[in-house]
Amino acid sequence: MENPVIILGAQTVGTAALDAFLSNEVVVYCLLDDDKALQGTELLDVPVMGNTDDGELLKLLGKKCEVFVATDDTASRRSLTQMLRTEYEAVPVNAIHHRASVAPHATLGHGNYIGPNAVVAATATLGDGCLLGANAVVEARATVGDFAQLGSGALIGADASVGEQAFIGAGAWWFRA
Repeated sequence: MENPVIILGAQTVGTAALDAFLSNEVVVYCLLDDDKALQGTELLDVPVMGNTDDGELLKLLGKKCEVFVATDDTASRRSLTQMLRTEYEAVPVNAIHHRASVAPHATLGHGNYIGPNAVVAATATLGDGCLLGANAVVEARATVGDFAQLGSGALIGADASVGEQAFIGAGAWWFRA
């Protein structure tokens, strides 16, 4: 990735996304978070600079910066993604940890987080804004809908389908019926 990234959210998902970007030697310009207690601090030596709707920083999106939406609240992730698309014509990038395995023939939407040791197999499909925890597995021909969350170690079996905004807990298995 040529451009640095601005991460919207500096809490749990923001920390994980920051680790994923840094593991791939991607420069993270800053994080933005609405929690005033986090603003003006640093996370892994990257500054938390302001709110997620900071127009001065968000105007950098496009030619100068990429963006990633890092909140575990599905409604917030969805609305921030929509705001970025409509107001800034920006599409969030994927945050894929360097220890994750994504098959070249998998289909990924935009703004997905894929944690360490997670696997997305050939012909699997992820929608937009999905969160895959560490060691989660999406097998061949499985489909994960937009803004779904798979906890650490979750397994989505071959040909299974997970709906939009679904939550599959840590260690859970989901197979085609």
